[in-house]
Amino acid sequence: MLRLLSIEIHKLKHNRASRILIIIYFALLTSIALIAAVKFDIGPVQFHLAEQGIFNFPYIWHFNTYMAAIFKFFLLLVIVSMMANEYSNKTLKQNLIDGLSKKEFILSKFYTVILLALISTIFVFIVSLILGYIYSDFNEILIVTTDLEYLFAFFIKLVGFFSFGLFLGILIKKSAFAVGAMLVWAMVEGFAKGMFHWRFEGHVDDLMRIFPLEAMSNLIKEPFTRLGAVKTVAKQVGEDLSKDFSVQLLDILIVTCWTAIFVYLSYWLLKKRDL
Repeated sequence: MLRLLSIEIHKLKHNRASRILIIIYFALLTSIALIAAVKFDIGPVQFHLAEQGIFNFPYIWHFNTYMAAIFKFFLLLVIVSMMANEYSNKTLKQNLIDGLSKKEFILSKFYTVILLALISTIFVFIVSLILGYIYSDFNEILIVTTDLEYLFAFFIKLVGFFSFGLFLGILIKKSAFAVGAMLVWAMVEGFAKGMFHWRFEGHVDDLMRIFPLEAMSNLIKEPFTRLGAVKTVAKQVGEDLSKDFSVQLLDILIVTCWTAIFVYLSYWLLKKRDL
């Protein structure tokens, strides 16, 4: 495992575009902290976003993982370009000539996916912990450690998403087209959701739950309607925003199954192709 990872890390270190994208990604994750500085006045009312409870434990785990997941497309570019470079630079063929099996090649890519997802999760954990201890009204250890399952869901979400990107990178070979294919698939899921609303109203969520991108999205639901201030406003206008925000085991299992499918299909494609 370490041998395969060292090969991929060496490739990433010597790829300028990948280095820049990774730096931008982690800079954007750090920029979540800038939300704390958002202040503006509405007449006599002074509004400070950090004081609205978004950095309170344990809510911060939900909010920060949701926001951090928005930036995952930057690492997707790293994954698909990593595969595109293998074909364009002929390194894939050279690795196989040097004795690397096709199974080991796919595993090296998947280990890289896991490593990037793990580093991202640890990074979000550290940033959230620092912001929480600075701004949270509740610092008791039992409260701090509540809802940590959002970090696990974040990790599973990234691994699933990057595995999808890995499969598309191998399938299409061109990074721009692979990213385009991901966007097209997102539109396909959106179209399917619209059709289900039309034909199967009342069962849409159950039907959409098995689609890969929807399943990944369901892992961490939007956190905004969970805020007390939003709920108070909603009650005043007669809206009920109560729903289950927790991480569901079924969604984790669905995304894990899709991850296994994408990795297997990547290996199957590589195995069938004449390189």
